[in-house]
Formats: sequence, C-alpha cells, structure tokens
Amino acid sequence: MKTDNWILLQTISSHYQIELSFFNHLQDLGLIEIEVMEQSPYVNENQMHNLERMIRLHHELEVNPEGIDVVFNLLQKIEHLQKDLMTAQNRLRLYEN
Repeated sequence: MKTDNWILLQTISSHYQIELSFFNHLQDLGLIEIEVMEQSPYVNENQMHNLERMIRLHHELEVNPEGIDVVFNLLQKIEHLQKDLMTAQNRLRLYEN
C-alpha cells in the first residue's frame, strides 16, 4: 500500500514529543484512525488538523485523552447546532421577504 498520504506515527511522536501510547489511547477512544503498513503505524494526513488540536489540548491544557474525547464531542455538537441555526435563519429570511 502506498504511504503518500500517510504520516509515520513515530515522526509525529518525536516531533511533538509525545509517547506513542497517547496515540493508541486516542485510537481506542475512536478519535483517530491508525493504519499499520509495512509493520509501522501511520496516520492519514487528513487527520492531522484534528490531531494537532488534540495534541495542543493535551500539552497546553493538560487534558487527558478522555477529556479530549468530551471536548471533541461537544465541538461536533456545536458545529451541528450552528448548521441548524444557519438553516433556520435562511428559512426565516424567506418568510421575511
């Protein structure tokens, strides 16, 4: 399998100075997907934005993986509510005109 869009987890771990067990814990919680290719764990580059947010939460605010799971679930709910609000506002504009 090609590793063009994949980043070696060891590279991320050493760059951010985080143990590999942190990433395994995130995977156990369903927050990231780790793919093993050629006997090495990789993360898809599409996950890097959220992964970097998780790392910042862990480093800067000392949030554990369970707390990160809660934060990301709340963020998803906020995004969903914002979309619903936008839809309702657009419908309201139709009736106002």
